[in-house]
Amino acid sequence: MSTTFQVKSRLLALGILCLSRFAAADDPPDAHAILKTVRVAQAAQNRALTGELRNAGKTVPFRLTMSAGVVRYEFTAPPLTLQLRLGEHDSRLEEITKGGTEKITPARFDTRVLGTDISYEDLSLRFLYWPRATVDGEQTMVLQKCWIVRVEPASPKDSQYASVKLWIAKNSGALMQAEAYNDAGKFVRRFKVISGQKTDEGLWILKEMRIEWVGAGQSVDRTPTYLEIEGVEK
Repeated sequence: MSTTFQVKSRLLALGILCLSRFAAADDPPDAHAILKTVRVAQAAQNRALTGELRNAGKTVPFRLTMSAGVVRYEFTAPPLTLQLRLGEHDSRLEEITKGGTEKITPARFDTRVLGTDISYEDLSLRFLYWPRATVDGEQTMVLQKCWIVRVEPASPKDSQYASVKLWIAKNSGALMQAEAYNDAGKFVRRFKVISGQKTDEGLWILKEMRIEWVGAGQSVDRTPTYLEIEGVEK
């Protein structure tokens, strides 16, 4: 889900949030090769974006910067700064405070960020590093032909999710959708790209994403969160 925030694109970053490019053959490549290419493309981004999260009438503005494998989320109301470091073998999500930098531990992974449908685990993009990955078919999403990659954590203790399905665009490496499932196989969270936009350099980046969270006893999210990128800083 790094929302894909494109959380979870391109979540987050969501990531999670930028539509990066890589060459893809017609035949399914190795699932781990797809994930690695997405990670490398995300880490190579160098830009600053402004946007907002909307949920149940509440609007949360944010600034997103990406440089040298570091993704930084800056919120102002209320103030919160999160920093994601994308490494070769794992990621590290941190909270920046006046007292310094504090790592977000697994104990906080299922906590929802600022009351939205995005969790700290979604922002961490940890699922891009999970060891169990398979290509689970292909599907067209938002006019983009995608590989569907299913990933699972090494241990049930490693995540609040039992599995995550990722829709990755064949011609760009963009994370178009992510769906997370619990240990009962029930859908619990979804990140879906609704639209993209073109930069002055001719690159396509995220415009709008919908994030849904289904709690216990629910079948649908009646108040989904929307992430919208309003502009690209020069």
